[in-house]
Amino acid sequence: MQSGDIDAFEEFFNTYKRPIYVTALAITRDPYLAEEILQDCFVKAYRVRHRLRRDVSPLPWLQRVATNLCYSRISRRRALGEPITALITNLVTDLTSRPDQVAESKEIIETLQRGIDALPPKQQTAIVLYYLHGYSLAESAEIAACNVGTMKSRLHYALKALRGLLPIERRAPVPHTTSLAADELP
Repeated sequence: MQSGDIDAFEEFFNTYKRPIYVTALAITRDPYLAEEILQDCFVKAYRVRHRLRRDVSPLPWLQRVATNLCYSRISRRRALGEPITALITNLVTDLTSRPDQVAESKEIIETLQRGIDALPPKQQTAIVLYYLHGYSLAESAEIAACNVGTMKSRLHYALKALRGLLPIERRAPVPHTTSLAADELP
């Protein structure tokens, strides 16, 4: 790939396109914009292919490029598109449960969707990286180009805002510290 082999680059693209697209879609909520960001991200990767390290996964770097592209596009225009309800459904509960649980889960998903939409972009990205993709705090911080403490802070304030939207009986207590330890995150 680094020498310009198109077949190798196609394999590279096919290997990493899904997580990059999911991140872009989760941040922008616009499938067309997410597709553009996906393409732009891999165009950049192709341009700098000779500088990519072979000894480490390129995924954190690709995620960082994608999130930065999302930030720049969102700052130019607030993307209005499909909600990410399908992407956060698995964070709440199994929708094949009893009918009363399904109804309650759908309400929670809609509330979370509105809450995530209302978060600042950097907090949205923290939620997407940590909870949707399951990256560790260190990996999420690396992708977002910030330190671990900043990532913890973004998650803390995002969760605090989201918990404020849930009905009182569904809320978990929010720690009163300004910096969460890794084991305090839900």
